[in-house]
Amino acid sequence: MSNLKSDDEDDYKFLRIIDARRSINQKVNLIGVVTEIGISKQSRGTDFCCTLKIVDESSANSEISVNFFAENFEKLPHVESAGDIIQLIRVVMKNHNSGVNVLFDKKFSSFAIYEGREGSTFVPYQVSTKFHGRDRDKKFIAGLRKWTVSHRPETASSDSLSLKDIKQGHQSNLICKVLHVCEVNNGEWMFFVWDGTDAPPVNIHTKLDEEFENPLPLQLESIPLSRNVLCEFPTVGTVLRMTNDKCNEKLGLHLLKAGKWVQFRNINFEVRYGLWCGILTSKSKFSFLPDDDDYQLQCKRTYVERVESKWDRKPFRCFPWPSKVTDTDHQDVPFVTLMDILTYPEAIAKFRCVVRVVATMPGHPRDFQAPCGTYRLRLTLEDPTARIHAYVYAEDGVKFFGGHPSIDTMIKMHNALLGIEETDDANTDEKPRNPPWVECCLCSYNIDENDVWGSIRYRIFDTTLVG
Repeated sequence: MSNLKSDDEDDYKFLRIIDARRSINQKVNLIGVVTEIGISKQSRGTDFCCTLKIVDESSANSEISVNFFAENFEKLPHVESAGDIIQLIRVVMKNHNSGVNVLFDKKFSSFAIYEGREGSTFVPYQVSTKFHGRDRDKKFIAGLRKWTVSHRPETASSDSLSLKDIKQGHQSNLICKVLHVCEVNNGEWMFFVWDGTDAPPVNIHTKLDEEFENPLPLQLESIPLSRNVLCEFPTVGTVLRMTNDKCNEKLGLHLLKAGKWVQFRNINFEVRYGLWCGILTSKSKFSFLPDDDDYQLQCKRTYVERVESKWDRKPFRCFPWPSKVTDTDHQDVPFVTLMDILTYPEAIAKFRCVVRVVATMPGHPRDFQAPCGTYRLRLTLEDPTARIHAYVYAEDGVKFFGGHPSIDTMIKMHNALLGIEETDDANTDEKPRNPPWVECCLCSYNIDENDVWGSIRYRIFDTTLVG
Protein backbone atom coordinates (compact mmCIF):
# COMPACT_ATOMS: atom_id res chain seq x y z
CA MET A 1 0.00 0.00 0.00
CA SER A 2 1.60 3.28 -1.05
CA ASN A 3 2.02 6.17 1.36
CA LEU A 4 -0.05 9.31 0.85
CA LYS A 5 0.88 12.69 2.29
CA SER A 6 -1.77 15.24 3.15
CA ASP A 7 -1.75 18.77 1.83
CA ASP A 8 -2.70 20.20 5.21
CA GLU A 9 -0.65 20.60 8.35
CA ASP A 10 -0.91 16.97 9.49
CA ASP A 11 1.55 14.41 8.25
CA TYR A 12 -1.37 12.21 7.20
CA LYS A 13 -0.44 8.85 5.72
CA PHE A 14 -1.18 5.18 6.20
CA LEU A 15 1.81 2.95 6.81
CA ARG A 16 1.81 -0.63 5.67
CA ILE A 17 1.91 -2.95 8.68
CA ILE A 18 5.23 -4.41 7.54
CA ASP A 19 6.72 -0.88 7.61
CA ALA A 20 5.01 0.10 10.86
CA ARG A 21 6.75 -2.78 12.64
CA ARG A 22 10.02 -0.87 12.18
CA SER A 23 8.62 2.38 13.59
CA ILE A 24 9.07 1.61 17.28
CA ASN A 25 7.77 4.30 19.69
CA GLN A 26 6.43 6.38 16.80
CA LYS A 27 2.88 7.54 16.21
CA VAL A 28 1.55 6.09 12.97
CA ASN A 29 -1.71 5.72 11.02
CA LEU A 30 -2.79 2.23 10.00
CA ILE A 31 -5.70 0.68 8.15
CA GLY A 32 -6.29 -3.06 8.20
CA VAL A 33 -8.69 -5.99 8.15
CA VAL A 34 -9.79 -7.33 11.55
CA THR A 35 -9.15 -11.07 11.97
CA GLU A 36 -9.65 -11.59 15.71
CA ILE A 37 -11.26 -9.83 18.68
CA GLY A 38 -10.23 -10.28 22.30
CA ILE A 39 -12.76 -10.34 25.13
CA SER A 40 -13.24 -6.84 26.54
CA LYS A 41 -12.28 -6.63 30.22
CA GLN A 42 -11.32 -4.24 32.99
CA SER A 43 -7.61 -3.56 33.22
CA ARG A 44 -5.65 -3.62 36.47
CA GLY A 45 -6.44 0.07 36.83
CA THR A 46 -9.67 1.91 36.12
CA ASP A 47 -9.60 1.54 32.34
CA PHE A 48 -11.25 -1.07 30.17
CA CYS A 49 -9.28 -2.82 27.46
CA CYS A 50 -9.42 -5.24 24.57
CA THR A 51 -7.13 -6.51 21.81
CA LEU A 52 -7.76 -6.82 18.09
CA LYS A 53 -5.61 -8.48 15.45
CA ILE A 54 -5.38 -6.95 11.99
CA VAL A 55 -3.70 -7.66 8.65
CA ASP A 56 -3.20 -5.83 5.36
CA GLU A 57 -1.71 -6.66 1.95
CA SER A 58 1.80 -6.45 3.36
CA SER A 59 1.12 -8.84 6.26
CA ALA A 60 -1.54 -11.29 5.06
CA ASN A 61 0.04 -14.17 7.01
CA SER A 62 1.40 -12.11 9.92
CA GLU A 63 -1.25 -10.49 12.11
CA ILE A 64 -0.38 -7.62 14.42
CA SER A 65 -2.11 -7.00 17.75
CA VAL A 66 -3.72 -3.67 18.61
CA ASN A 67 -4.28 -2.99 22.32
CA PHE A 68 -7.11 -0.56 23.16
CA PHE A 69 -7.79 1.30 26.40
CA ALA A 70 -10.91 3.34 27.17
CA GLU A 71 -12.95 4.74 30.08
CA ASN A 72 -15.73 2.18 29.60
CA PHE A 73 -16.74 -0.86 27.54
CA GLU A 74 -18.84 1.19 25.15
CA LYS A 75 -15.86 3.26 23.97
CA LEU A 76 -13.89 0.17 22.96
CA PRO A 77 -14.19 -1.00 19.32
CA HIS A 78 -17.20 -3.26 18.66
CA VAL A 79 -16.31 -5.11 15.47
CA GLU A 80 -19.40 -6.72 13.91
CA SER A 81 -17.71 -9.25 11.63
CA ALA A 82 -14.34 -10.77 10.86
CA GLY A 83 -13.14 -9.09 7.69
CA ASP A 84 -14.36 -5.63 8.65
CA ILE A 85 -11.92 -2.76 8.25
CA ILE A 86 -10.54 -0.56 11.02
CA GLN A 87 -8.79 2.75 10.54
CA LEU A 88 -6.32 3.71 13.29
CA ILE A 89 -5.03 7.28 13.66
CA ARG A 90 -2.03 8.28 15.81
CA VAL A 91 -1.44 4.90 17.41
CA VAL A 92 1.95 4.00 18.88
CA MET A 93 4.17 1.10 17.83
CA LYS A 94 5.56 -0.74 20.85
CA ASN A 95 8.07 -3.51 21.46
CA HIS A 96 6.62 -6.40 23.45
CA ASN A 97 7.93 -9.71 24.72
CA SER A 98 6.04 -11.51 21.96
CA GLY A 99 7.09 -9.03 19.28
CA VAL A 100 5.83 -5.67 18.07
CA ASN A 101 2.28 -4.53 18.74
CA VAL A 102 0.14 -1.40 18.44
CA LEU A 103 -1.03 0.76 21.35
CA PHE A 104 -4.23 2.79 21.06
CA ASP A 105 -3.87 5.66 23.56
CA LYS A 106 -7.23 7.14 24.57
CA LYS A 107 -5.60 10.57 25.02
CA PHE A 108 -4.72 11.14 21.37
CA SER A 109 -5.56 8.05 19.24
CA SER A 110 -8.76 7.58 17.26
CA PHE A 111 -10.43 4.86 15.16
CA ALA A 112 -13.24 4.15 12.73
CA ILE A 113 -14.70 0.77 11.71
CA TYR A 114 -16.26 -0.01 8.32
CA GLU A 115 -18.02 -3.01 6.84
CA GLY A 116 -15.57 -5.20 4.96
CA ARG A 117 -17.89 -6.31 2.18
CA GLU A 118 -17.15 -4.92 -1.27
CA GLY A 119 -19.80 -2.42 -2.33
CA SER A 120 -20.67 -1.40 1.25
CA THR A 121 -21.03 2.24 2.26
CA PHE A 122 -18.00 4.32 3.16
CA VAL A 123 -19.73 5.55 6.32
CA PRO A 124 -18.16 3.92 9.42
CA TYR A 125 -20.55 2.10 11.76
CA GLN A 126 -18.47 3.08 14.80
CA VAL A 127 -16.07 5.96 15.40
CA SER A 128 -14.18 7.14 18.46
CA THR A 129 -14.73 10.65 19.79
CA LYS A 130 -11.55 12.13 18.29
CA PHE A 131 -11.95 10.67 14.80
CA HIS A 132 -12.25 12.93 11.74
CA GLY A 133 -12.84 11.20 8.41
CA ARG A 134 -11.46 12.39 5.08
CA ASP A 135 -12.56 11.74 1.52
CA ARG A 136 -9.23 10.18 0.59
CA ASP A 137 -9.87 7.40 3.14
CA LYS A 138 -12.31 5.84 0.67
CA LYS A 139 -9.46 4.88 -1.65
CA PHE A 140 -7.78 2.75 1.00
CA ILE A 141 -11.03 1.24 2.27
CA ALA A 142 -12.06 0.24 -1.26
CA GLY A 143 -8.61 -1.25 -1.89
CA LEU A 144 -8.78 -3.42 1.25
CA ARG A 145 -12.31 -4.56 0.41
CA LYS A 146 -11.19 -5.67 -3.01
CA TRP A 147 -8.15 -7.43 -1.53
CA THR A 148 -10.20 -9.32 1.09
CA VAL A 149 -12.29 -10.98 -1.64
CA SER A 150 -9.30 -13.26 -2.35
CA HIS A 151 -7.74 -13.08 1.16
CA ARG A 152 -10.62 -13.75 3.53
CA PRO A 153 -9.80 -14.49 7.19
CA GLU A 154 -9.61 -18.19 7.95
CA THR A 155 -12.43 -19.43 10.17
CA ALA A 156 -13.12 -23.17 10.32
CA SER A 157 -9.58 -24.08 11.24
CA SER A 158 -8.59 -27.66 11.96
CA ASP A 159 -8.20 -26.90 15.68
CA SER A 160 -11.84 -25.82 16.17
CA LEU A 161 -14.33 -28.22 17.72
CA SER A 162 -18.04 -28.60 17.24
CA LEU A 163 -20.25 -29.10 20.29
CA LYS A 164 -20.41 -32.85 19.68
CA ASP A 165 -16.66 -33.09 20.36
CA ILE A 166 -16.25 -31.03 23.54
CA LYS A 167 -14.46 -32.50 26.56
CA GLN A 168 -14.34 -31.45 30.19
CA GLY A 169 -11.14 -29.74 31.28
CA HIS A 170 -9.87 -29.18 27.72
CA GLN A 171 -9.14 -25.67 26.45
CA SER A 172 -10.42 -25.49 22.89
CA ASN A 173 -11.69 -23.36 20.05
CA LEU A 174 -15.36 -23.39 19.05
CA ILE A 175 -17.36 -22.06 16.11
CA CYS A 176 -21.03 -21.43 16.94
CA LYS A 177 -23.98 -19.08 16.69
CA VAL A 178 -24.85 -16.76 19.59
CA LEU A 179 -28.59 -17.21 20.22
CA HIS A 180 -29.19 -15.10 23.31
CA VAL A 181 -27.30 -12.92 25.82
CA CYS A 182 -28.62 -12.05 29.28
CA GLU A 183 -27.53 -10.94 32.74
CA VAL A 184 -28.25 -13.84 35.11
CA ASN A 185 -26.95 -12.13 38.26
CA ASN A 186 -25.67 -8.67 39.09
CA GLY A 187 -22.72 -8.22 36.74
CA GLU A 188 -22.73 -11.88 35.66
CA TRP A 189 -23.60 -12.43 32.02
CA MET A 190 -24.50 -15.66 30.31
CA PHE A 191 -24.96 -16.33 26.64
CA PHE A 192 -26.37 -19.26 24.76
CA VAL A 193 -24.66 -20.70 21.68
CA TRP A 194 -25.45 -23.45 19.17
CA ASP A 195 -23.98 -25.18 16.11
CA GLY A 196 -26.64 -27.80 15.32
CA THR A 197 -24.79 -30.78 16.86
CA ASP A 198 -25.47 -32.66 20.12
CA ALA A 199 -23.04 -32.26 23.00
CA PRO A 200 -22.00 -35.63 24.47
CA PRO A 201 -24.07 -36.93 27.41
CA VAL A 202 -22.29 -36.86 30.77
CA ASN A 203 -22.37 -38.95 33.94
CA ILE A 204 -24.58 -37.75 36.78
CA HIS A 205 -22.92 -37.46 40.19
CA THR A 206 -25.76 -36.18 42.40
CA LYS A 207 -27.24 -38.46 45.04
CA LEU A 208 -30.79 -39.65 44.44
CA ASP A 209 -31.58 -39.53 48.16
CA GLU A 210 -30.90 -35.77 48.10
CA GLU A 211 -33.21 -35.08 45.17
CA PHE A 212 -36.03 -33.84 47.39
CA GLU A 213 -33.92 -31.26 49.27
CA ASN A 214 -31.54 -30.40 46.40
CA PRO A 215 -33.17 -31.32 43.10
CA LEU A 216 -31.10 -31.48 39.95
CA PRO A 217 -31.71 -28.09 38.25
CA LEU A 218 -33.40 -27.82 34.88
CA GLN A 219 -31.01 -25.03 33.88
CA LEU A 220 -27.88 -23.28 35.22
CA GLU A 221 -29.42 -19.79 35.30
CA SER A 222 -31.43 -19.01 38.45
CA ILE A 223 -34.45 -17.76 36.47
CA PRO A 224 -35.44 -19.87 33.45
CA LEU A 225 -35.59 -18.22 30.05
CA SER A 226 -39.02 -17.04 28.97
CA ARG A 227 -41.08 -19.00 26.50
CA ASN A 228 -40.69 -16.13 24.01
CA VAL A 229 -36.91 -16.52 24.11
CA LEU A 230 -37.07 -20.33 23.85
CA CYS A 231 -39.33 -20.08 20.81
CA GLU A 232 -36.47 -18.28 19.01
CA PHE A 233 -34.08 -21.20 19.64
CA PRO A 234 -33.47 -24.05 17.18
CA THR A 235 -35.31 -27.21 18.23
CA VAL A 236 -32.48 -29.62 17.31
CA GLY A 237 -28.94 -29.51 18.66
CA THR A 238 -27.47 -28.53 22.03
CA VAL A 239 -27.80 -24.96 23.26
CA LEU A 240 -24.63 -24.43 25.31
CA ARG A 241 -24.50 -21.94 28.14
CA MET A 242 -21.33 -19.85 28.34
CA THR A 243 -20.09 -17.49 31.04
CA ASN A 244 -16.84 -16.13 32.46
CA ASP A 245 -14.71 -18.06 34.93
CA LYS A 246 -14.73 -15.33 37.61
CA CYS A 247 -18.10 -13.81 38.33
CA ASN A 248 -16.45 -10.72 39.82
CA GLU A 249 -14.26 -10.09 36.79
CA LYS A 250 -15.71 -7.44 34.51
CA LEU A 251 -15.80 -8.74 30.95
CA GLY A 252 -17.68 -7.12 28.10
CA LEU A 253 -19.88 -10.16 27.42
CA HIS A 254 -22.98 -7.96 27.13
CA LEU A 255 -21.49 -6.53 23.94
CA LEU A 256 -21.77 -9.88 22.12
CA LYS A 257 -24.63 -9.81 19.65
CA ALA A 258 -27.32 -12.46 19.34
CA GLY A 259 -27.70 -13.85 15.84
CA LYS A 260 -23.99 -13.67 14.98
CA TRP A 261 -21.76 -16.64 14.18
CA VAL A 262 -18.57 -16.51 16.22
CA GLN A 263 -15.28 -18.33 16.43
CA PHE A 264 -14.17 -18.50 20.07
CA ARG A 265 -10.59 -19.30 20.99
CA ASN A 266 -9.15 -20.53 24.28
CA ILE A 267 -12.35 -21.48 26.09
CA ASN A 268 -12.80 -24.21 28.68
CA PHE A 269 -15.67 -26.65 29.14
CA GLU A 270 -17.08 -27.75 32.49
CA VAL A 271 -19.94 -29.98 33.60
CA ARG A 272 -22.17 -28.38 36.21
CA TYR A 273 -25.07 -30.45 37.62
CA GLY A 274 -24.79 -32.70 34.59
CA LEU A 275 -25.07 -29.79 32.13
CA TRP A 276 -22.29 -28.56 29.86
CA CYS A 277 -21.04 -25.01 30.36
CA GLY A 278 -18.49 -23.08 28.32
CA ILE A 279 -16.08 -20.94 30.34
CA LEU A 280 -14.46 -17.76 29.03
CA THR A 281 -11.25 -16.51 30.58
CA SER A 282 -9.31 -13.28 30.20
CA LYS A 283 -7.21 -15.10 27.57
CA SER A 284 -10.23 -16.02 25.45
CA LYS A 285 -10.65 -14.36 22.06
CA PHE A 286 -13.32 -14.35 19.41
CA SER A 287 -14.06 -13.19 15.90
CA PHE A 288 -17.42 -12.69 14.22
CA LEU A 289 -17.77 -14.68 11.02
CA PRO A 290 -19.01 -13.13 7.77
CA ASP A 291 -22.64 -13.89 6.89
CA ASP A 292 -21.55 -15.99 3.90
CA ASP A 293 -18.91 -18.01 5.76
CA ASP A 294 -18.77 -21.58 4.43
CA TYR A 295 -18.70 -23.23 7.87
CA GLN A 296 -21.86 -21.59 9.15
CA LEU A 297 -23.66 -22.22 5.86
CA GLN A 298 -22.85 -25.93 6.18
CA CYS A 299 -24.17 -25.95 9.77
CA LYS A 300 -27.42 -24.41 8.56
CA ARG A 301 -27.79 -26.96 5.75
CA THR A 302 -27.17 -29.86 8.14
CA TYR A 303 -29.73 -28.46 10.58
CA VAL A 304 -32.40 -28.13 7.89
CA GLU A 305 -31.77 -31.71 6.74
CA ARG A 306 -32.08 -32.99 10.29
CA VAL A 307 -35.26 -31.06 11.04
CA GLU A 308 -36.94 -32.21 7.83
CA SER A 309 -36.04 -35.87 8.40
CA LYS A 310 -38.70 -38.12 9.95
CA TRP A 311 -36.34 -39.75 12.47
CA ASP A 312 -33.23 -37.54 12.80
CA ARG A 313 -34.54 -35.63 15.80
CA LYS A 314 -33.25 -38.50 17.93
CA PRO A 315 -30.03 -37.67 19.84
CA PHE A 316 -26.96 -38.51 17.78
CA ARG A 317 -25.54 -40.60 20.62
CA CYS A 318 -28.46 -43.07 20.61
CA PHE A 319 -27.73 -44.15 17.02
CA PRO A 320 -29.08 -46.30 15.54
CA TRP A 321 -31.87 -46.64 18.14
CA PRO A 322 -32.52 -46.07 21.85
CA SER A 323 -32.08 -48.84 24.40
CA LYS A 324 -34.77 -51.44 25.10
CA VAL A 325 -35.20 -50.35 28.72
CA THR A 326 -38.60 -48.87 27.83
CA ASP A 327 -41.25 -49.45 25.20
CA THR A 328 -44.14 -47.30 23.94
CA ASP A 329 -47.52 -48.01 22.38
CA HIS A 330 -47.00 -45.65 19.40
CA GLN A 331 -44.12 -47.01 17.35
CA ASP A 332 -45.23 -45.24 14.16
CA VAL A 333 -45.09 -41.74 15.68
CA PRO A 334 -41.89 -39.78 14.84
CA PHE A 335 -39.72 -38.56 17.70
CA VAL A 336 -39.49 -34.91 18.74
CA THR A 337 -36.98 -33.14 20.99
CA LEU A 338 -37.67 -31.63 24.40
CA MET A 339 -37.15 -28.19 22.85
CA ASP A 340 -39.88 -29.07 20.34
CA ILE A 341 -42.13 -29.82 23.31
CA LEU A 342 -41.21 -26.65 25.26
CA THR A 343 -41.96 -24.46 22.24
CA TYR A 344 -44.97 -26.31 20.86
CA PRO A 345 -47.68 -23.81 19.81
CA GLU A 346 -50.48 -25.62 21.67
CA ALA A 347 -50.63 -25.99 25.45
CA ILE A 348 -52.17 -29.49 25.37
CA ALA A 349 -50.56 -32.07 23.11
CA LYS A 350 -49.00 -35.53 22.98
CA PHE A 351 -45.43 -36.40 21.97
CA ARG A 352 -42.95 -39.24 21.60
CA CYS A 353 -39.30 -38.56 22.39
CA VAL A 354 -35.93 -40.09 23.28
CA VAL A 355 -34.51 -38.96 26.62
CA ARG A 356 -32.34 -39.89 29.57
CA VAL A 357 -33.87 -40.10 33.05
CA VAL A 358 -31.27 -38.30 35.18
CA ALA A 359 -33.19 -38.22 38.48
CA THR A 360 -36.35 -39.42 40.21
CA MET A 361 -38.21 -37.95 43.14
CA PRO A 362 -38.63 -39.76 45.46
CA GLY A 363 -35.19 -41.25 45.03
CA HIS A 364 -36.03 -44.80 46.19
CA PRO A 365 -38.65 -47.10 44.65
CA ARG A 366 -40.13 -47.92 48.07
CA ASP A 367 -41.56 -44.38 48.09
CA PHE A 368 -43.01 -44.35 44.57
CA GLN A 369 -46.50 -45.24 45.80
CA ALA A 370 -48.77 -43.54 48.31
CA PRO A 371 -50.03 -45.66 51.24
CA CYS A 372 -53.20 -46.32 49.22
CA GLY A 373 -51.07 -47.85 46.42
CA THR A 374 -51.34 -44.94 43.92
CA TYR A 375 -48.15 -44.22 41.97
CA ARG A 376 -46.83 -40.67 42.36
CA LEU A 377 -43.32 -39.76 41.25
CA ARG A 378 -41.49 -37.17 39.22
CA LEU A 379 -38.78 -37.90 36.65
CA THR A 380 -36.18 -35.42 35.46
CA LEU A 381 -35.73 -35.97 31.72
CA GLU A 382 -33.05 -34.59 29.45
CA ASP A 383 -32.00 -34.76 25.83
CA PRO A 384 -29.36 -32.65 24.02
CA THR A 385 -31.78 -29.72 23.75
CA ALA A 386 -33.30 -29.28 27.23
CA ARG A 387 -34.32 -30.68 30.62
CA ILE A 388 -37.87 -31.00 31.95
CA HIS A 389 -39.81 -32.61 34.78
CA ALA A 390 -42.35 -35.29 33.87
CA TYR A 391 -44.78 -36.96 36.27
CA VAL A 392 -45.83 -40.60 36.50
CA TYR A 393 -49.18 -40.83 38.24
CA ALA A 394 -51.87 -43.39 39.05
CA GLU A 395 -52.78 -45.63 36.08
CA ASP A 396 -49.85 -44.27 34.05
CA GLY A 397 -47.63 -45.63 36.82
CA VAL A 398 -49.30 -49.04 36.66
CA LYS A 399 -48.61 -49.06 32.93
CA PHE A 400 -45.04 -47.82 33.43
CA PHE A 401 -44.05 -50.42 36.04
CA GLY A 402 -46.17 -53.25 34.66
CA GLY A 403 -48.45 -53.43 37.67
CA HIS A 404 -47.20 -53.50 41.26
CA PRO A 405 -43.96 -55.55 41.23
CA SER A 406 -41.95 -56.37 44.35
CA ILE A 407 -39.53 -53.82 45.79
CA ASP A 408 -36.53 -55.88 44.59
CA THR A 409 -37.93 -55.93 41.07
CA MET A 410 -38.67 -52.19 41.24
CA ILE A 411 -35.10 -51.47 42.36
CA LYS A 412 -33.69 -53.39 39.38
CA MET A 413 -36.01 -51.56 37.00
CA HIS A 414 -35.12 -48.23 38.58
CA ASN A 415 -31.38 -48.95 38.36
CA ALA A 416 -31.68 -49.88 34.68
CA LEU A 417 -33.63 -46.67 33.95
CA LEU A 418 -31.06 -44.41 35.65
CA GLY A 419 -27.93 -46.28 34.56
CA ILE A 420 -26.96 -47.40 38.04
CA GLU A 421 -24.52 -50.29 37.98
CA GLU A 422 -25.59 -53.56 39.58
CA THR A 423 -22.83 -54.22 42.16
CA ASP A 424 -22.41 -55.77 45.57
CA ASP A 425 -21.15 -52.44 46.87
CA ALA A 426 -23.60 -50.98 49.37
CA ASN A 427 -22.57 -47.43 48.40
CA THR A 428 -24.12 -47.51 44.93
CA ASP A 429 -25.45 -43.99 45.47
CA GLU A 430 -21.86 -42.73 45.57
CA LYS A 431 -21.12 -43.93 42.05
CA PRO A 432 -21.77 -41.76 38.99
CA ARG A 433 -24.60 -42.97 36.83
CA ASN A 434 -24.84 -43.02 33.05
CA PRO A 435 -28.54 -43.21 32.14
CA PRO A 436 -29.38 -44.96 28.86
CA TRP A 437 -31.35 -43.32 26.06
CA VAL A 438 -34.96 -44.46 26.35
CA GLU A 439 -38.14 -43.66 24.47
CA CYS A 440 -41.29 -42.39 26.15
CA CYS A 441 -44.61 -40.74 25.40
CA LEU A 442 -45.35 -37.37 27.01
CA CYS A 443 -48.56 -35.42 27.38
CA SER A 444 -48.66 -31.71 28.21
CA TYR A 445 -51.42 -30.15 30.30
CA ASN A 446 -51.94 -27.00 32.36
CA ILE A 447 -53.05 -26.62 35.95
CA ASP A 448 -54.25 -23.00 35.84
CA GLU A 449 -56.67 -21.81 33.16
CA ASN A 450 -55.75 -18.21 33.98
CA ASP A 451 -52.06 -18.88 33.27
CA VAL A 452 -52.10 -21.40 30.43
CA TRP A 453 -48.44 -21.20 29.39
CA GLY A 454 -47.00 -20.56 32.84
CA SER A 455 -48.74 -23.57 34.38
CA ILE A 456 -47.85 -26.25 31.80
CA ARG A 457 -46.82 -29.62 33.20
CA TYR A 458 -45.85 -32.92 31.55
CA ARG A 459 -46.78 -36.51 32.37
CA ILE A 460 -45.59 -39.85 30.99
CA PHE A 461 -48.22 -42.13 29.46
CA ASP A 462 -48.40 -45.26 27.27
CA THR A 463 -44.82 -46.11 28.26
CA THR A 464 -43.64 -49.36 29.87
CA LEU A 465 -40.42 -49.98 31.75
CA VAL A 466 -39.19 -53.36 30.50
CA GLY A 467 -35.44 -53.32 31.31
